[in-house]
Amino acid sequence: MKGDLTALEQKIEQFLAFCQSLRAENQALRSRVAGLEEERQLLVDKIDSARARLEALMETLPEQ
Repeated sequence: MKGDLTALEQKIEQFLAFCQSLRAENQALRSRVAGLEEERQLLVDKIDSARARLEALMETLPEQ
């Protein structure tokens, strides 16, 4: 009986450690996603800016 309780206690401790590990990994992934979303927005802004400049240049070109 005592051995069963000890085994259960060890399994619970392993489970709690695993949960803590998953929480830390989840937080790291959330931070990474936030950084990638910010980078993506910067790239979208650059593309929009480049598109606007190209459209402005195209308007100054003589028509064929």
